[in-house]
Amino acid sequence: MQAVGYHQPLPIDHPEALLDLRLPAPQAADLDPHDLLVAVSAVSVNPVDTKVRRSRAPSAGQAEVLGWDAVGTVQAVGSAVSLFQPGDRVWYAGSIVRPGSNAQLQRVDERITAHAPRTLSDAQAAALPLTAITAWELLFDRLGVPLQADARGGEGQTLLIVGAAGGVGSILIQLARQLTGLTVVATASRPDTQSWCLALGAHHVIDHHQPWGPQLQAAGIGPVQRVASLTHTGQHVADIIEALAPQGQLALIDDFEPGAVDLMAFKAKCLSLHWELMFTRSRFGTPDMVEQHRLLQRVSDLVDAGRLRSTEGEHMGPINASNLRRAHAWIESGQARGKVVLQGWS
Repeated sequence: MQAVGYHQPLPIDHPEALLDLRLPAPQAADLDPHDLLVAVSAVSVNPVDTKVRRSRAPSAGQAEVLGWDAVGTVQAVGSAVSLFQPGDRVWYAGSIVRPGSNAQLQRVDERITAHAPRTLSDAQAAALPLTAITAWELLFDRLGVPLQADARGGEGQTLLIVGAAGGVGSILIQLARQLTGLTVVATASRPDTQSWCLALGAHHVIDHHQPWGPQLQAAGIGPVQRVASLTHTGQHVADIIEALAPQGQLALIDDFEPGAVDLMAFKAKCLSLHWELMFTRSRFGTPDMVEQHRLLQRVSDLVDAGRLRSTEGEHMGPINASNLRRAHAWIESGQARGKVVLQGWS
């Protein structure tokens, strides 16, 4: 089968950072009981792809295949599969400890897979799974915002999203507006990303490169009950602590250097810190792993109901090494708005 991978970690401007490969195709006979064998038709690229490419060395003589977003068609199912059948069109983000979606065929557990939205193209749909899972878990599992039938959970409170124009922020804004009563404040620093956040539903946008306090005050925003920090947390932590109300909550997804964040600074306000990593359930096979199937199916239904939109930002053509190198470079530039997607094989 066709695939894109690498043999050694390299900077993205190196011609062998990502290579077109021919690899043995996974076989239906090798499926684990809960596995699906999926023919991949579209993928997207996330920051995790670039981080793994720069740091994870494959086993000797092997190739590493990245990719943690996909849309495709089920070709075969494992002996215990109950949620899908061959021919189903599915979407998923996969597992960090299994071969990725930058391959024509991929094995994925049914418990982290859902039926893809009928109203989106494969490329449009591929933009959403990883970021939708991350945003949903961050909002409802980590920050504990009530998920109520009348969409008024958190009413009277504020959610501040730091770095809101990227993939996770782009769907988090929508989920918060559609499924909660929170006031949503986004941070973005460029006119185009600020406009993007407002178009997705943010009530207010502030520039994270300028002092936060005066901007929040000008928007009529008092102390913030919840912050979702999606990038450069170490750089913004002083502003975050200042913005948070006593007993407020901070959830984050990014990495920071040891010592970059003084955790004792959270004590005076009795602030709580929550990590979100959407790979945890699949990596450890947690008893509630099927919750990712359920939430992805809920997101798919919301898309088809017209309540959520794709966060596709850049379409870079078919899935091949050249286009994926361009996609990785765009992600690493820090200029990406929404998600980078690729569709088809060449």
